[in-house]
Amino acid sequence: MFKYGKIFGLIVFVFLFAMCNQKSKKEADKESILKGSLEITIDETIKPIVEDQVAVFEGTYDAKISIKAKSEGELINDLLNQKTEVVITTRDLTLNEKEKFKKFKIIPRSTPFATDAIAFISKKSNNDTLIALKTVIDFMQGKINSNIKGLVFDNPNSSTVRYMKDLAGVKDVPAKGVFSFKTNEEVIKFVSENDGMIGVVGVNWLSQPSASILPLMKKINVLSVKGLKDSKYYSPTQNDIAEMKYPLARDLYIINCQGYSGLGMGFSSFIAGDIGQRIILKSGLLPVRVPGRKLQIRSQIINDKE
Repeated sequence: MFKYGKIFGLIVFVFLFAMCNQKSKKEADKESILKGSLEITIDETIKPIVEDQVAVFEGTYDAKISIKAKSEGELINDLLNQKTEVVITTRDLTLNEKEKFKKFKIIPRSTPFATDAIAFISKKSNNDTLIALKTVIDFMQGKINSNIKGLVFDNPNSSTVRYMKDLAGVKDVPAKGVFSFKTNEEVIKFVSENDGMIGVVGVNWLSQPSASILPLMKKINVLSVKGLKDSKYYSPTQNDIAEMKYPLARDLYIINCQGYSGLGMGFSSFIAGDIGQRIILKSGLLPVRVPGRKLQIRSQIINDKE
């Protein structure tokens, strides 16, 4: 009887093992580095460029990527609490944040893929198109300035707020004169309708305006900024960012915490690869690696009509 029990137990073990292998095979069939579905949480300030990347990636591979745009604070919290596995943000994880993944036996993979910038905007009727960064920093430190009625951010927990707080060396924004909404689009609309307000937005929204923002672009000025170490004013253009002249440039990262070779790895490689970098170059942002160009040199011009 004991002998039959052992045989029965062995049969059950083999059956369960086969079922597990079949399940693993099904999971593998569902997702690979270039196939399957994935949800990515992204920083709202860089939504346009990510949408472009996703559109081309989905059109090239058998993959479906859905995007959730959130503030930086929400995005990082979701990643640390394993509510999302892949994020695109304007900063790398800190050492302390990376430590938290050790208990999950996951090593976060951070891939820098572009440089964008924070831009200051004002209403078109404000004739002054120049602003000193020191003026904005003073305002963030609670110092009154007659040239600024208010600073307008997209979200209290956004990457732009965090960036400006770090720059000003403050833990909290001033109680007065600072306004926030939910999206960069709302900031642009508000600034276009109110004198004296300085909007703080991701430059990607200006270099790739959506259909709803396009009419508003005629109602705002993108301000040139004087840095803390330079007496000249520079604009958040691709050229000034590339030459490291514009003082509010920042790097973009895709952070993959899937812990296996899934679609997160494939999408990261795509963005950092030749096609992804060309998309970034065309968008007006600065790619990490400028794609090469092949030139065909001929000793003489041939007339096709001959």
